[in-house]
Amino acid sequence: MKKSSKITKEMTIGQIIKSYPKTVFIFLDYDLHCVGCPMAGEEGAEALEEAAKLHHINLEELLEDLNKAAD
Repeated sequence: MKKSSKITKEMTIGQIIKSYPKTVFIFLDYDLHCVGCPMAGEEGAEALEEAAKLHHINLEELLEDLNKAAD
């Protein structure tokens, strides 16, 4: 049985980092420097799915790595 994901594509980068601080290293590994971007945590910020698409990143791989780091 597949383990349920803690981090979903609908979450914002700010929400993810706040809930799972160790994920900051995954974002940096993927060259997602949104970590320091003011839009990463503001109300109405783009979801992880949108950020991945904008930066041409495989969303499924990113989610897998983020959830591993969140454990």
